Amino acid sequence: MTHPALTQLRELRYYDAIPSLDPQLLDWLLLEDSMTKRFEQQGKTITVTMIREGFVTCDAIVEEQALLPDEPRYWLREILLCADGEPWLAGRTVVPESTLTGPELALQQLGNVPLGRYLFTSSSLTRDFIEIGRYAELWGRRSRLRLSGKPLLLTELFLPASPLY
Repeated sequence: MTHPALTQLRELRYYDAIPSLDPQLLDWLLLEDSMTKRFEQQGKTITVTMIREGFVTCDAIVEEQALLPDEPRYWLREILLCADGEPWLAGRTVVPESTLTGPELALQQLGNVPLGRYLFTSSSLTRDFIEIGRYAELWGRRSRLRLSGKPLLLTELFLPASPLY
């Protein structure tokens, strides 16, 4: 199963440097904290609609592979983050299989729990970068995060109903 928003997410084109944008827009796009938490601050109930989850080979992550270690398998999770049932964000997380050891095995069992609820409770979380991207009129971002030094890649596309706009 797929969703049009995830097709758009994969079509994001990234800027080489942080573009000159409205400060409010940059505040959303460069947020270092949990996007789930930011959405909850809008007074909405945040839920996850699972689109796809499971192991894939490098053929399924062509756009992301250069940013991650070369491995036979990756854990792929594609979701819609909804506020009061309305999709606000499409998310795609790619986790190298070597990251899924120790406490990070929990990344495979998130189910309908937002990724941010897991990531931002870890004292070992670091972020290598945030890249800003755009598809048509929609904005997105991509970050390589590390848990205990182990990488994962998170791509987010802000959908039209999102308070970013």
